[in-house]
Amino acid sequence: MPNTPPPPVPPDTPVKATLPAGTPLFRVHRAEWAATAFNSVPAGRLWGGGRFDATEDDAYPFLYTGLTAASAVCESLLRSVPCHSPEPRPVPRSAVRGRRLAFLRLAVDLDVVSLMSGRDLAAVAQDSWLVQAEAHEYAFTRAWGHWIRRHTEPWARGFVWPSKREPADRVAILFGDRCPPGAVEETGAPAVDLSAPEGEEWLNGLLRPYNAQVAPG
Repeated sequence: MPNTPPPPVPPDTPVKATLPAGTPLFRVHRAEWAATAFNSVPAGRLWGGGRFDATEDDAYPFLYTGLTAASAVCESLLRSVPCHSPEPRPVPRSAVRGRRLAFLRLAVDLDVVSLMSGRDLAAVAQDSWLVQAEAHEYAFTRAWGHWIRRHTEPWARGFVWPSKREPADRVAILFGDRCPPGAVEETGAPAVDLSAPEGEEWLNGLLRPYNAQVAPG
């Protein structure tokens, strides 16, 4: 709830889930970044940024990932693309320019806070708003995320929750200040350059079931 501050302590023990070593991870990232590099640039306290980004109030390196290629792509590229027409919804070319999809995996088991169910969310005094809120409310979700981090220190290496854009799949954020070095590794599969012709073809194939495609050039 955006206008409700967190309570002094969680009403129940936050629910722990373990992402086992070998778990496939998929990440859409800027081509100039290493595929496994955590983002060390905090978001503004009030403006911009993602759902659970670091801010000056809680500065930590972070890495968002999907547990399927579809969830990674949908969370990254369909976040602000409405679906109100029978025509394929256009993904702006600017959204894919200079971006890649990397194929990663966990090298170690990681314990994370589960935000998957109503029970999981109730344990941290929340409901589905926390993982379903749109971008204009991310300043509030970030503040709640920082509070959950404080009350799950030191064991929580990140959070996992249902993808808003593909609810059948999961997405996660990992915290670089709590994950051991090398926790995320590349699989050796070549990344997909989403702005190259063959990458765009691959991407449009993935987007087709979501009635979306990269806007014509």
